[in-house]
Amino acid sequence: MKLSEILRLVWINLIQNKFKVVLTSIGIVVGAATIVMVIAIGRGGQMDVADQFKNLNAGAIDISYEQSSDSSSSNSKSSSKSGSSGKSSNGNSESGNRGQGGFGGGQGMPPMPGGFGGFMQGGKSSESSKINQEKITLSEDDMDDLKTFLPGISDITISYTTKSDVDGGELDDAESYTIAGVKNNYAGMSNLTMAAGSFIESSDETNKEKVCVLGYSVAKEIFGSVKDAYDSTIYIDDRAYVVNGVISEVGTVSSGISPDDSIFIPYSTGVKYIVGTDADPTITVIASDVDKVDTVMENIQSVLAENYPNAEFTITDAGSKMDAASESNNTLTTLLIAMAATVFIVGGIGIMNVLFVSVKERTKEIGILKAIGCTKKDILIEFLLEACFISILGGILGVLLSFGITPVVEHFDVRVELSVFGAALAVVFAVFTGTVFGFYPALKASKLVPVEALNEE
Repeated sequence: MKLSEILRLVWINLIQNKFKVVLTSIGIVVGAATIVMVIAIGRGGQMDVADQFKNLNAGAIDISYEQSSDSSSSNSKSSSKSGSSGKSSNGNSESGNRGQGGFGGGQGMPPMPGGFGGFMQGGKSSESSKINQEKITLSEDDMDDLKTFLPGISDITISYTTKSDVDGGELDDAESYTIAGVKNNYAGMSNLTMAAGSFIESSDETNKEKVCVLGYSVAKEIFGSVKDAYDSTIYIDDRAYVVNGVISEVGTVSSGISPDDSIFIPYSTGVKYIVGTDADPTITVIASDVDKVDTVMENIQSVLAENYPNAEFTITDAGSKMDAASESNNTLTTLLIAMAATVFIVGGIGIMNVLFVSVKERTKEIGILKAIGCTKKDILIEFLLEACFISILGGILGVLLSFGITPVVEHFDVRVELSVFGAALAVVFAVFTGTVFGFYPALKASKLVPVEALNEE
């Protein structure tokens, strides 16, 4: 039998059983839609991860300390830092270390003047080794120590966040906002850009100026627009702050701070007027070589151990955060793929059942076709084509369904990135499923004996 004649028979059978075809394809429709959504949600998750960390330098390392009830009474910083005399006599140590070009070929920390440990201990009095009962709080002195004694870093900053009441602009009543005390280099380290005005400057930090920089969302909430926010005044804890600038929309978290939803003020200003001694700062370091972040993290612990012998600091790098987020996204994608595969199998079983019923119902028809000269191959191809057409129909309807439900999924704050690749893959999987599960019924139909088929009641 010619292929055109087989196709005509297939078309007639499908048209005469439209309702059955639609019901049979439902499983494939759902499976195809699931495949499209799996790929779309997976791509959306990957883009979310990329967006989330686009403002984090790959070499960024955050250092913080989580105060515990035990550590507050057993660990403390020495009351007299090596600081003042030691740092002043080594005012050029920062440029000197950075001029060495990273880690010195991958070796450990280079020897400091008089030996690393000796130098640090030499700057302390005998009283400084006594343990007091104060809680451990990272400070600008710790940042200076790291800047001085830590090799292989390109920049370093310190920041903290707190909540304070803010009033002004279009606000009817004071509302609580995140206040971030930062240094002037924070914007550069976090790859932040300005939508208006300028970021905090070193003079603002030195003079403890009451100025601020608003995140994009905060500016719109308080003033309605970036234009109205710039050079205006807000009140933080009833003190007036001039808005020096507004940060461009970011939509991500940078060094533990969400820029869009934060108000940035000079570090020293916040310490003086808002947080006082209750600040819980985070020091952020940028490693010069992203391939040696682990070594820098080890050296950080060594430097801090000089001032806090028994303390355990939380030291995390941006790469680990990215990997964790990507792993989480991959896990979700794997679960969705497993669900799609299950749906396809169910749909394929549905096709198999319907074709078995169809073979039973059309036994006499098959007998007649064989009697007039159709071969086993012709019968096999006819039933396989029917299964394929049902699958193709299901695949196309599934793709259309995925386009329809995308807005519903996005309504639940799930990012969906539809693609032609996902749609094509869904149709291919649909055809594959129909062919695999339709083969056995088609084979059974092709093996019917003509005489028995014609005598079938």
